[in-house]
Amino acid sequence: MKQQRAMNGAPRRISILGVRSGVGGRDPGAGGAVDGLRAAGLAARLRAGGLDARWGDVFATRPEEAADPTAAMARLSPELARSVCDAGAGGAVPLVIGGDHSCAIGTWSGVHAATRPRGPLGLLWIDAHLDSHTPQTSHTGLIYGMPLAALLGHGDSAFVDCLTRGPKLMPEHVCVLGARSYEPEERALLDRLGVRVIGAGEVARRGLGAALQDAFAIVGRAEGGYGITVDMDAFDPRDAPGVGTPAPGGLRAAQLIPALAALGADERLRGLEIAEYNPGRDRNGRTLKHAIGLARSVLGAAPGSARVREALVRVA
Repeated sequence: MKQQRAMNGAPRRISILGVRSGVGGRDPGAGGAVDGLRAAGLAARLRAGGLDARWGDVFATRPEEAADPTAAMARLSPELARSVCDAGAGGAVPLVIGGDHSCAIGTWSGVHAATRPRGPLGLLWIDAHLDSHTPQTSHTGLIYGMPLAALLGHGDSAFVDCLTRGPKLMPEHVCVLGARSYEPEERALLDRLGVRVIGAGEVARRGLGAALQDAFAIVGRAEGGYGITVDMDAFDPRDAPGVGTPAPGGLRAAQLIPALAALGADERLRGLEIAEYNPGRDRNGRTLKHAIGLARSVLGAAPGSARVREALVRVA
């Protein structure tokens, strides 16, 4: 695999940003992901693969904000977006570690702001769920079920207008991969908008390679480049038990993570987000191991060195 390098030949810079928050979901345990991945040496493991990775800002909700998640995320999301935008505009690839998946509102609003001069942004949304409710259609009122709809311009104006007014994504540049647990209302919104949904059943029928080829044909058409957001519950619970809302029949880590390694040399990659890792629900570090492997694969960390193998063994 070709190692990811910046235009001047130096290792690609990765700015790791954290969101220590679980207020948008049902289980607040996802707020522990940042500390878990930091303690596991995420940045060092990326550097061991030849990337220039450093931790940047870590954002957190306040204890008193737990009673009003909408207000909490309305405050936090633009702060995250500004930091993501600054990282991208400065030539780094932002790697955002959530947090529940409501962090996507800030992440991709920031990437959109940084890439807007180049053109529209594409986004591959890898998730067991569609996250495309609005406050009017949500069965629970939980924000982690709404971020994709908000990024497409539908829902609470506090989220739709994060950092800049209006939609951050165009439907023709968005693809959802691996979905298998969702409500009719959110699927109806995506179908009406024309967002391509490649569900877990379709992946099983056609094969992961064909599904990814279709997905990247969609997001890769965006002139401003594309990003990838991964909810760890996209993986089958056998591989990633450490999530708040596991759903059986998911993508297998042994297939998806290596398949994404081809992105390591793609200069159109504008950002990566890993959400919903819940350390309190993990078993034997399986989810942690795959979260680190995912980051290394997508961002282009060189595989195979003894140092890297030893590090991954310690996680396992």
